[in-house]
This record gives sequence, structure tokens and C-alpha cells, in this order.
Amino acid sequence: MHGFNHIEIPTTDAQKSKDFYAKIFGWKMNEDMPGYVMFTTGDNQGGGFTEESKPSEGGVVLYIEVEDIPKKLGEIEAAGGKKVKDKTAISPEFGFYGIFTDPSGNIMGLWSKQ
Repeated sequence: MHGFNHIEIPTTDAQKSKDFYAKIFGWKMNEDMPGYVMFTTGDNQGGGFTEESKPSEGGVVLYIEVEDIPKKLGEIEAAGGKKVKDKTAISPEFGFYGIFTDPSGNIMGLWSKQ
């Protein structure tokens, strides 16, 4: 628990990102979701390439798996972070997410199945 669940990498061209990471790192790709390329790394961890978020100095958005998103967002705010997005449904298959910034201003995500 509390390990990384999903890494989302902003890109201006999902096809180029897919080709690059597949070639360089051997990641497996899945294009079942329109406009979103999902990847799985060699250790079965994964994420996706999204054109909705543009690359910036802010870097990638990392999602940390938790049991209770609202509770964890409260703990984050109490510790000096800021809630950016409340618990939000992705789909019945993919669960829920929430977004926060840490005290340094990095944008991070939380994920839970329920």
C-alpha cells in the first residue's frame, strides 16, 4: 500500500511517445482507450501517455495508491499540501482518483479502486 499505482506522462504526440518508450525500454503498449496510450513496464507497473496535459517544467503526474482518497486528501491538507481535485470516478473498471499539490507545489495524484 502507498506505492505508485499509475504514472501519467504528458506528451505532444502520443504515437511518438509510444514508439520511443517501447523501443528504448521494451514497455508494452495498449491503445484501447481513444486518445490515450497505456503502457506496462517490465515489472508490470504502468501508466499512460496523455495529450490532455502538456509537457512542462512541472513534469509527470504520479498517482499513489491509497485506501481512502477523501481521508488522505484531508491528511495532505493538514500536512501543508493543497487539494486540487476531490475524489473523482474514472470508470467502474478503473476506480477513482484525486489530485493534490505537495508543499513544494508538485502536482500529484491519488488512486483507489473504491
